[in-house]
Order: sequence, then C-alpha cells, then structure tokens
Amino acid sequence: MIATNQSAEDYLETIYILQQRIGDVRSIDIVNDTGYSKPSISIAMKKLKTKKYINVDGHGYITLTNEGKAIAEEVYQKHCCLKKFFMMIGVDEQTASEDACNVEHMISQETFECMKTFVNNSLS
Repeated sequence: MIATNQSAEDYLETIYILQQRIGDVRSIDIVNDTGYSKPSISIAMKKLKTKKYINVDGHGYITLTNEGKAIAEEVYQKHCCLKKFFMMIGVDEQTASEDACNVEHMISQETFECMKTFVNNSLS
C-alpha cells in the first residue's frame, strides 16, 4: 500500500463505502456519514485531490482515482476481516467495528495475511 496517514485512509474508505451504497458521492455525503464539519471535509478533500487520490468534477461529485481506490479497497478489506475476527472471538459487533477501524491502520501486512487466512478457513 502507498504510504498514507490514518485520516486519509479513513476518508478514502468512507468515499469507497458511500460509492457502494449511494453511487455518486459529494462532500455533503461525507459530512453526513462522518459527522465532521463541512470545512474539515473540504480541507481533507483538497488534500486528497492534491495527492491525486480523488477527482472532483464541476458539480462536486467525488470519484476515487485508481490509486485512491486501491488504498480504500485495502483498508476496507482489512476492516471487514478484522471485524469478523473480533466477532469470532466474542466481541460484540459495535465494539468489533470500532476496534477494526483502529487496528486496520496499524496491522502489519504479514499479520493481516495470516489473520485473513485464519478467518477464511474458519468460515469454510
């Protein structure tokens, strides 16, 4: 994965999830989903655009670039796998989701791959 900070990864993941859920995404959708202020989202989107992780068209619609989408998909995959793992060991869904959100940014690729294999084998 390209080196990004946790905040950028969270925003890219949010855009990715919103695109899956509602299709076209605008800054206001991110505000509504995250609860962050409009100015905070505006600043974050400018940074993501500068780093070429997103494109914003003339109508304010946000799309992920190939690089942004790759990061978002990887973070989301980690989130889903970690959440499943935490729930498998008895953590309630809400806590599992919150913990997954924190761990997805810090877990090594080696540990994640082993955990993913474990979860997949346990579910089959």
